[in-house]
Amino acid sequence: MAKEMGINQRKEQILSSAYQAGYVMVRQLSNQLGVSEATVRRDLHGLAAEGLLELTHGGASVVRKTDFSFMSKSVRNVEAKEAIARLASDMIIDGEHLFLDSGTTCFQMTPYLRSKRNLSIIINSARIAQELNIPTINVLMLGGQYRPDRMDTVGPMAAEVLEKLRGYRAFLGTDGLGMDFGITASDVDSAHIYSFAAKNATELILLADSSKFGQPSLYKIMDFHQISTIITNERPDSEWEEFLRSHNVKMVYPGQENISEVKR
Repeated sequence: MAKEMGINQRKEQILSSAYQAGYVMVRQLSNQLGVSEATVRRDLHGLAAEGLLELTHGGASVVRKTDFSFMSKSVRNVEAKEAIARLASDMIIDGEHLFLDSGTTCFQMTPYLRSKRNLSIIINSARIAQELNIPTINVLMLGGQYRPDRMDTVGPMAAEVLEKLRGYRAFLGTDGLGMDFGITASDVDSAHIYSFAAKNATELILLADSSKFGQPSLYKIMDFHQISTIITNERPDSEWEEFLRSHNVKMVYPGQENISEVKR
């Protein structure tokens, strides 16, 4: 599995390890990723050239003065996001039209999507575009204002393109859920673009780890009645189960899921 990892996935794993420990060592990464020490050094030099890490003797350390919002999110609840991404990918069949958001959970779906055939995927994430750069997948990248810290595009130009698209299933993450407020994002630009994606989708599937329940963020994306399914990493508590049932939202989580029922 590690040997099949693309360069961008390797770099994400290196950065994730660096943000958790504060530093990484070449030999440790070589064993962890299943690649040569020379390959690790090249990756570290590339990350240092991008200003993401500082090279040290035998490894690299985090650039403390910089805030990377994608990376800060990518090191939280990693196992939960991987479980959710695996379940979400199992719902996708060859030949589908999809929208994926630019968040870390959708990014975790990319290794599974590479084995699919004839997918058309609308994205606003340069990271996901790099990972899905294969002949069997057609990627439509939205234009607009580029955010370097997230490597995605937002704004009126991206929304204008989305307004002209139909016939896709949307997979969206969230920064928090509130029963009285709906599905939310922590910044207004993300909330705006994903509200367009949700409005025009034939079906909306929400990816939300258990830490997001009952913790709404500032900006509303949509209401619960717009969602068909929530994929999470563990069974919600009874209050949330009853709330979601009352809004006709299916729940999918490890040990419970019946993917055949939610596949198209």
